[in-house]
Amino acid sequence: VTTEDKTVLPSKDDIQTEKVINTKQTVIEGLEGFDKKKMKPTETIEKISLPAKEDIQSEKAHQSFIQGVESFDKTSMKTSKTQEKNVLPRKEDIQTEKSQNALFQGIQGFDATNLKKADTVVTTEPAVIEKGN
Repeated sequence: VTTEDKTVLPSKDDIQTEKVINTKQTVIEGLEGFDKKKMKPTETIEKISLPAKEDIQSEKAHQSFIQGVESFDKTSMKTSKTQEKNVLPRKEDIQTEKSQNALFQGIQGFDATNLKKADTVVTTEPAVIEKGN
């Protein structure tokens, strides 16, 4: 016995397309059938806020600065020569760096195999330590 599907179900894409079409049609029908008489009259109040005095002053200062930079005359500048100075470190700085390097080398060259094993004793009661004379 063989079975045959007589009805073909729509695919997921078909369903999505149908939903989009139905939504668009519903919106369009709602807009076309809208009754303007149901709207309530309202008055719009435009508030124009003027800038504060400080804002105007800072804007003017900024504009004058920009204008000064844009209209600057390069020919009024004097020529200058650049002199490079090679500053050598002081004796104290060299000695400090040498001592730090020696310390770092001592830390890096430390041999952990020379350490003795230590056991940690864990107790639940407080210990009393007597001070010796």
